[in-house]
Amino acid sequence: MGARARGAGPGREDGATRGTPSLTRSRQDYLKALLQLADIAPVPVTTLARHLGVSAPSVTNMLARLADERLVSLHHRGAARLSPEGEREALRMVRRHRILETFLVRALGLDWSDVHEDAEVLEHHVSDRVLDALDRFMHHPTEDPHGHPIPDARGRVARRSLAPIGMLPTGARAVVREIRDRDRARMTRWKQAGLVPGAELVVRTANRADDVFVLEVAGRRLVTGSEGLDGVLVQRVGRKSS
Repeated sequence: MGARARGAGPGREDGATRGTPSLTRSRQDYLKALLQLADIAPVPVTTLARHLGVSAPSVTNMLARLADERLVSLHHRGAARLSPEGEREALRMVRRHRILETFLVRALGLDWSDVHEDAEVLEHHVSDRVLDALDRFMHHPTEDPHGHPIPDARGRVARRSLAPIGMLPTGARAVVREIRDRDRARMTRWKQAGLVPGAELVVRTANRADDVFVLEVAGRRLVTGSEGLDGVLVQRVGRKSS
């Protein structure tokens, strides 16, 4: 085998060139997953394994490497938290992913329910130069097609106070802000029902005892259970509707 590329650090791709992602794809995926699970940080090994669809021993081994590279810190029973450097790398990958999703929908006309997997592949291979060009081409979008904020080039992310739609009381008015992008079937149903980022809605009935919710979305009535709303985040607006 050839010698390791000069200047390649721990966990860096051999032969990585300037302007391309330098961490291995596996490491990038782990860092991004830890960022997505940051609300429960330090993230338990079993939770991270379930999120990534890998075994717990595999997670333990990778976290040890990431800790050696100072990208994560390890806590009780191997639970992990991103270090400042690890968070910067994770935000860089999130920015890449969301810009690519936006390009696939806006420029290529792909359906919003199909682009998550494509962006997962592309984000590891597109150079920074090309990514910056795509960002300029689209006039620097601030949200991806699913409503998620796109980190800027310095890793800053807009913060919003959002709530699951199923937590709203009867009479509440809200605007859909974000949609979970991992369930294609649900995304298709949400789109058909008008539950897309920017849509205004009124909760006509929120009967949690019987798990029945009646929403008015763009003048249409939607009746569903809480499971059918899981993954839709909204921002409260105005006063309650009578």
